[in-house]
Amino acid sequence: MTSAAFSALALSFPHTECNPHFDRNAFKVTGKRIFATLLQKDQTVNVVLSPEEQEAFCKMNAKGIYPVPNKWGEKGWTTFELARVPDDLVQAAVTIAYEAVFQSSASKIQK
Repeated sequence: MTSAAFSALALSFPHTECNPHFDRNAFKVTGKRIFATLLQKDQTVNVVLSPEEQEAFCKMNAKGIYPVPNKWGEKGWTTFELARVPDDLVQAAVTIAYEAVFQSSASKIQK
């Protein structure tokens, strides 16, 4: 998956926006939390998952999917190397992340 394809995927979810976040693009539910970030220069994406989801995805592709190497990784933030991970795994992870953030804030979003 390319950076452009990932951006299009992330922005295809309802009530989603993209904003700069340090050296990354951050995708978040409008007015709420970030569910994924994209570092274009490295072609990597960080996605927020539960620790259990993180463990399951890491087992699927340990060379291309791994916890962010800091305290964020302990909270479920997981790196996906776009060139090493099949598109369907990236899509599944970002969908899970979006849905978790959206549902946690859905009552506060006008539809």
